[in-house]
Amino acid sequence: MTDDKNEINISETSDFGLPSSDLKVKMKKKLILESGEVFNGVGFGAEQETAGEVVFNTGMTGYQELISDPSYCGQIVCMTYPLIGNYGINRDDYESIEPAIKGLIVKELCDLPSNFRTQMTLDELFKKKNLSGISGIDTRRLTRILRNKGVVKGKIVNAETDDNQTVEELKKTTFPIDQVESVSTKTSYASPGRGFKVVLVDFGSKLGIIRELSQRNCDIIVVSQDTTAEEILLMDPDGIMLSNGPGDPEDVKGASELINGLLGKVPIFGICLGHQLIGLACGAKTYKLKFGHRGGNHPVLDLEKNKVAITSQNHGYAIDQESLKDTDLIETHIALNDRTNEGLKHKIHPCFSVQYHPEASPGPEDANYLFDDFIELMEEFKSNQVKK
Repeated sequence: MTDDKNEINISETSDFGLPSSDLKVKMKKKLILESGEVFNGVGFGAEQETAGEVVFNTGMTGYQELISDPSYCGQIVCMTYPLIGNYGINRDDYESIEPAIKGLIVKELCDLPSNFRTQMTLDELFKKKNLSGISGIDTRRLTRILRNKGVVKGKIVNAETDDNQTVEELKKTTFPIDQVESVSTKTSYASPGRGFKVVLVDFGSKLGIIRELSQRNCDIIVVSQDTTAEEILLMDPDGIMLSNGPGDPEDVKGASELINGLLGKVPIFGICLGHQLIGLACGAKTYKLKFGHRGGNHPVLDLEKNKVAITSQNHGYAIDQESLKDTDLIETHIALNDRTNEGLKHKIHPCFSVQYHPEASPGPEDANYLFDDFIELMEEFKSNQVKK
């Protein structure tokens, strides 16, 4: 043990579940939950304290995509898989340029990654991006707490921080509800192609969506979340993509007006938050899940094809299935773990959506065919317009 009470020699940290080594000295940290639980561990990345909504992700890989997924804006993510960072960080797997995540919780952090694409460690990335993380805590216990109590507020703090005072502060803390506005692009931009012109409304879009559309030679224009239907129609698009994004869908002001201004005029495909926004625009309701769906191993049943896909998911809200009865929406997919809604299709207009991520990033590519369905929908709509 060093002289500084806030520092620990890793060779003496068996209680933290870390590998023995005398090479480095790390800072003691604590994770404190608003429900009163305290977890002692070792900090990595930036030394600053950070607070956010604590959620868990069941993925065994994909931590780089997770960190850079704008849908995690304002959240501290606990990885249930015990070893994180073992293949490092590379230049190819980012889902956004700047991460919006508040912090990361892991059981064991790998300091010596081994992969031919590795460019830096997870700790180095967090230092460069001024993000805070904590390792060496019992992530199984934390996950059980989140499953039993639901998502809670939490804070990664220095070891000497007063626990009770932090708990009281967390109980009084109200986090911002403008996550979509904070992660959406401020300026429209293009990713040119020679195929269908697709306007991607960025509510917190992952780069994986652009990649999948580009692979199908789409001519993509990415626009801000506050773009109006009139402005989009002036671009003469063949299709509209409503992206994923963070937060409560009811907090996204203007989205229902935007969607209703586009319905029937151009084919629409919604992903994750985009799916929820389509539901709200058509009269359905949404609700907050107890602990959400986050991971790359969620089975979903396609009710029309009677086919199961293993999907990548990251959402804390869902469509209320009972509220669909008085709408023009049809349920097309359900989650096999808890029977919640995972897909919708409009009865009249060319519009469909899914709650999960068909672009994967990270995760299985079982649902990748949905991008081909979107292309076919645009082809069919354009053909019908010519006939008229």
